[in-house]
Amino acid sequence: MIQFLLNRELRTEHALDPNVTVLNYLREHVGKTGTKEGCASGDCGACTVVVGELDGERVRYRTLNSCLTFVSSLHGKQLITVEDLKHQGKLHSVQQAMVDCHGSQCGFCTPGFIMSLFALQKNSTGFDKGATLEALAGNLCRCTGYRPIIDAAEQACCQKQPDQFDAFEADTVTRLKAIAPRETAELNSGDKRCLVPLTVADLADLYTANPEARLLAGGTDLALEVTQFHRELPVMIYVGHIEDMKRIEVTDSAIEIGAAAALSDCYEALSREYPDFGELLHRFASLQIRNQGTLGGNIGNASPIGDAPPLLIALGAQIALRQGNTRRTRRSRAYKVSKRLDDDHRRRRGDRRAHRPAPAKRRWKPNSSRRSSCRASRPTRRSAPTRCPSAWTTTSRPSARPST
Repeated sequence: MIQFLLNRELRTEHALDPNVTVLNYLREHVGKTGTKEGCASGDCGACTVVVGELDGERVRYRTLNSCLTFVSSLHGKQLITVEDLKHQGKLHSVQQAMVDCHGSQCGFCTPGFIMSLFALQKNSTGFDKGATLEALAGNLCRCTGYRPIIDAAEQACCQKQPDQFDAFEADTVTRLKAIAPRETAELNSGDKRCLVPLTVADLADLYTANPEARLLAGGTDLALEVTQFHRELPVMIYVGHIEDMKRIEVTDSAIEIGAAAALSDCYEALSREYPDFGELLHRFASLQIRNQGTLGGNIGNASPIGDAPPLLIALGAQIALRQGNTRRTRRSRAYKVSKRLDDDHRRRRGDRRAHRPAPAKRRWKPNSSRRSSCRASRPTRRSAPTRCPSAWTTTSRPSARPST
């Protein structure tokens, strides 16, 4: 069972398919169709929603792509959609700003822009163009040319007014505390399930008992298997509620980052010590993706487009691994631009027979001054991607700072 707030409504799900994304849940299970699907891959921002999480005695609001977010990750949180902004028949100040500044034409992308502007307004004390561009970088519009939308952002931030979310914040905090996870949760539809542990020890036990499970953190890569490749994920383990894996600790000798820490949470610690790393994170996808994606996932997925591993190697980062009760620490030394790791392992063992290219066919041309040529086609190699380790922490040692 999982529980979360849909605006102010408590939702309890027992037997929901854990492969259902938040986008499809809203549109098909709840009937809230304001949130749109444009790409189902986290690129266009039409599906943007806002999630509220406890931050002490306040609620922290962040945008995310609902097309890449599984419902199980909402456990203990608040979900806010574009339908929730209008209150007592009156548009929210962000919505009104879009109307006043003519920021919407065809309207398909508008709900996503509205939610990004809503989160921007909640997390700012005034208008800042740089922050606005960063907040809107994950939302695409093919009609307005963006200028009216930026004008709407300026109006919304400069004329910020208390809203219903401010008025009900104390009550929301109380209700979020009441549904905060206190034990391992499970969303089970019979043939598919998602487990939600709270500690690294619980994760280690669950992963040992379910070695076929896929680890889920932000899901910005894993969810594509469902939305783009139409595969089913029978067993998942969501690590987003394990506090030790979200920890970011800066000491005199190292920066320790939990594998489940969101990239947007890593920014302050990394950019302070390594400004170039901060620049990299600014160019890392969009704010919605950085609010979900994790540094551990960027390493563990072995993606050929993973941005962080080359820089972590250059910084001499170490990775702490755990499987069951076995722990080890490894220094990052090589980065494979391939997910075909099983095949590479076989080649290292010397099992090359199945992958050896066929003998080249030579064509001899007597009485010709041209050199004979031969061409051998490379073998096709296929294998499944490896799973992420059961728990990992990326450690970056700032002993030698880059020169500036």
